[in-house]
Amino acid sequence: MNYTLAEGNRLVKAARYSIELFLRSPNFNRAHVEDAVRGLDAKEGVFVTIEHYPTMELRGCIGFPNPVGPLNSSMVEAAIAAATEDPRFVPVSHMELEDIIIEVSILSKMEPINGSTPEGIKRRIKIGRDGLFLEYGYYSGLLLPIVAVQERWNVEEFLENLCLKAGLAKHMWRQNGIQLYKFTTQIFREKEPSGAVEEVFLGRI
Repeated sequence: MNYTLAEGNRLVKAARYSIELFLRSPNFNRAHVEDAVRGLDAKEGVFVTIEHYPTMELRGCIGFPNPVGPLNSSMVEAAIAAATEDPRFVPVSHMELEDIIIEVSILSKMEPINGSTPEGIKRRIKIGRDGLFLEYGYYSGLLLPIVAVQERWNVEEFLENLCLKAGLAKHMWRQNGIQLYKFTTQIFREKEPSGAVEEVFLGRI
């Protein structure tokens, strides 16, 4: 997982194009968008985040923790879902397109967090590097690395909010049977609506 800024630019522009076409065209054809990112077809986990500009309030975020297909195809699906299917928000309308920015996060492979004690688990997590994914029976939750940085959480707060995201009590990360994973991301996003794309380095936020 080491994409160039030019490749990140193509992904972000294609994510916006996907949303715009889906909202405005009655005959949406995802193949047109996938052609714009032809060649970026490695199997990767990917999330698309939509934020209101300039407040940077979250407007939608959906994706795939694990690879389910080529990156270009998964990104298109995630972009449309982030705009129209995030249950926390009403769907984005075409009237909002110039008031949102698009962010694409490409995920590394999930790495199990092995620790025999809560302190051992915490020692294996680094804020600003790791995102977290949890599975417990029918429950699951994911928080991207950028969330912990933006919220200024420490590691324990990160784990607690992961549990809440999964619909569990915040202390559940300490329990046996919880499957915890960490991952890293490479992030590209617009500086302003339809504007230039930058790579986001979490240590600089």
